Amino acid sequence: MPNSNLRDVESAQDLSHRLGLSFSNLSLLIRALTHDSYVNEHAQAVEDNERLEFLGDAVLGLVVGEWLYHHFPEMPEGDLTKMLSAFVRNEQLAKFARNLNLGRALRLGRGISLTGGHDRDRLLGCAFEAFVGALYLDKGLAVVVKFIHPILEEARASVLNEINDPKSRLQDWSQAQKKGSPHYRVVNVVGPDHAVVFEVVVEIAGDLQGKGSGTSKKHAEHAAAQDALKNLRIM
Repeated sequence: MPNSNLRDVESAQDLSHRLGLSFSNLSLLIRALTHDSYVNEHAQAVEDNERLEFLGDAVLGLVVGEWLYHHFPEMPEGDLTKMLSAFVRNEQLAKFARNLNLGRALRLGRGISLTGGHDRDRLLGCAFEAFVGALYLDKGLAVVVKFIHPILEEARASVLNEINDPKSRLQDWSQAQKKGSPHYRVVNVVGPDHAVVFEVVVEIAGDLQGKGSGTSKKHAEHAAAQDALKNLRIM
């Protein structure tokens, strides 16, 4: 009887063909897709993807850093660092993995597989790093660059919006000042049901720093964060 947690798993060879990448050493790709939970349950699986994840993290840092350097020649170092962090954080890498449908090819232990491991951010982000590490070892840096650059271009606008988001900027400042995370609080809701306006304040370490209003809580919080940035002269 086949192992139910492997029934729908895409083979490494099929994944390689689907992505248009012909691995010379297919065992590298298999390893990149192998979680330690799978190794624990299968004696023939000799290594998980953690070492390739380590390598892929370093390769991604180089490739993304160089791409940012050339694509944003006027951007100061601090903003480049924020952009790099936004591109290589696990949640963003998980998005890249989903776009490639890497989850279909992950080799996971039965328990993790049956509880949604193939779509779990942490596992997908790590698998993407391991995949990059395997591609680097098999094909070299030039192929990695060719593979990664279109992915970065596609995510460029959303990452720029993220680092320019006033809530993210206020969060970064607050944590850098060791004041904890900003706290947003709805203080009033006005207007008829079809045109409600939320009024929100933002506090940092118990001190009121900004106020804002909007037709949704999200918009009001953004306005409050923008007001706090102005009041704190973080512009």
